[in-house]
Amino acid sequence: MPDAEESPESPEPQPGLRFAYVAGVTPGKWIRRWEQRMPDVPLEAFMSDDDAQLSVLRDGSADLSFVRLPVDREGLNVIPLYEEQPVVVAPKGHEISVFEEVALADLAEENFLDVDEMGGPDMALQVVASGAGLAILPMSVARHLNNKETVMRPLTGAPGSQIALAWLVGTEGPVVEEFIGIVRGRTAQSSRQPSSQQEKPKKAPKPDRRGGGPKKPAVAQRYAPNPDKGRGKGSRKKGKR
Repeated sequence: MPDAEESPESPEPQPGLRFAYVAGVTPGKWIRRWEQRMPDVPLEAFMSDDDAQLSVLRDGSADLSFVRLPVDREGLNVIPLYEEQPVVVAPKGHEISVFEEVALADLAEENFLDVDEMGGPDMALQVVASGAGLAILPMSVARHLNNKETVMRPLTGAPGSQIALAWLVGTEGPVVEEFIGIVRGRTAQSSRQPSSQQEKPKKAPKPDRRGGGPKKPAVAQRYAPNPDKGRGKGSRKKGKR
């Protein structure tokens, strides 16, 4: 039997990229930039709990993860990105609501809850709403959870938390490097972006306008040259006698 005609090979699809982020991180701007620069590479994003912000990397669920520091950096590449504003969260009607911001030193008599012991920010806010104590959270997390039974105010004199981008050592590649560059604010024309290093089609050379190009064909002269052309008036008068 004759061999079946081989169908032309279709280009292999680009590998996608997956990243996780903890509550309070808003990755929309990075997703939009990715879609503009890398429309052929699928991008998947999902939220992870703080206690799973590293496990998503180790179990292969994500290629990169936006984490809240501090974390165990063993086997990780970590790029700190920005600091978060801390806030104090109290039950609705608490006296902190009359201030624009509150100093930690002024709350020395208050009972502060341990957010981790409460089972995380969401559960901690429910306990705060019951009147059992106050909690300190990143402003972005408190806004994200948006418990209507609590009130929050910026807190001074308290250490802030920090957001960073993390990925496993040895997993770097053009797709991962492209995303890292976008997060770090590199432009599409940056020489450090893998996408800018791809070979672009060469344009046809422009014609040399300085005389180096092909010469125009000579045009046949239709009239005999005028012998008096270029002579001054004086020379014409001199010839008349």
